[in-house]
Amino acid sequence: MTKNITFLGIETSCDETAAAVIRENDEGTADILSNVVSSQIEEHKKFGGVVPELAARAHLENIEYIIDTALKQSGTAINEIDGVATTAGPGLIVCLTVGLNIGKSIAAFSNKPLIGVNHLEGHALSPGLNEKIKFPYLLLLISGGHSQYLIVKDVNEYEQLGTTIDDALGEAFDKTAKMLDLGYPGGPNVEKFSKEGDENFYKLPEPIINKAGCNLSFAGLKTAVLRESKKINGDVKLKYNLAASFQKTINKILYKKTKIAVEMFKKKTKKENFQLIVAGGVAANKTIRENLTQLSNEMNFEIIYPDLKFCGDNASMIAWAGIQRFKKDLIDDLNITAKSRWPLDKKAPYMKGPGLKL
Repeated sequence: MTKNITFLGIETSCDETAAAVIRENDEGTADILSNVVSSQIEEHKKFGGVVPELAARAHLENIEYIIDTALKQSGTAINEIDGVATTAGPGLIVCLTVGLNIGKSIAAFSNKPLIGVNHLEGHALSPGLNEKIKFPYLLLLISGGHSQYLIVKDVNEYEQLGTTIDDALGEAFDKTAKMLDLGYPGGPNVEKFSKEGDENFYKLPEPIINKAGCNLSFAGLKTAVLRESKKINGDVKLKYNLAASFQKTINKILYKKTKIAVEMFKKKTKKENFQLIVAGGVAANKTIRENLTQLSNEMNFEIIYPDLKFCGDNASMIAWAGIQRFKKDLIDDLNITAKSRWPLDKKAPYMKGPGLKL
């Protein structure tokens, strides 16, 4: 009987300091031996967003304690793990460097293999922690920094079908919350206060809804929210109405664009029976889950979401991606460097900036 692989995962790409110990089980999913996340919400709340220097300082102060806690909770010593996986990008360089450097130190000191994980691959593979996922599948990755549709052919094999040409979806949620003074973190608060509003009160734009395939755009919608927010004059009901109308518009866009992405996926892969995986921080939004589940019922495909605790940044998904890469012998040396930008599909065109043709 072969030994089940156990990995330590480390995540410091933005404002969560996280460590986890994960073991692959006989079913091909994961036993979560520990999953420790230290949030920095309180440190950044007064600024309405993440301040990189403050985030990096908090990582430095907390990282050793978080890793030590994860190891103790798992009942696993360093010499019992099979490897170290740490986020190497994309993200804030000053933050990434903290986790990457300590990961390198642990790997070198214990003579264990090091895997530098793409944070986006962590999200892409994260449902595999709980469920058996089947390649190829369609991925909708929606987070604070990324919004894209990809064909996941295998570990380390991705084809981008569409992406945002401007703002990421999580960023649009956060900025809407800031404009409406709904508090930080923005995304969960927009969802919370939308329940108090009339989603049909405002008619908001749906940028590139009928063109550009399954590419996405949220800048025009965000500008419309800004324009309407200036007319509210402290009227709480109007504020909630605008939040609700924004969220409804997002769901209309995702419904239409996901439908297009599904057809593109089926055409490219010739598969009728497949999984759509929706991952990333915004995948925790319940209305988005309900909206896309309705589409899956209409178009007859399986839809999978990560457990809510694995939607946001966490080290379990990094350890899990590390295990999958380790099994394919995708091991890094200690010279690996942090990357602020690191697309999953390296051949995909860069879809931002003036002069973009759609």
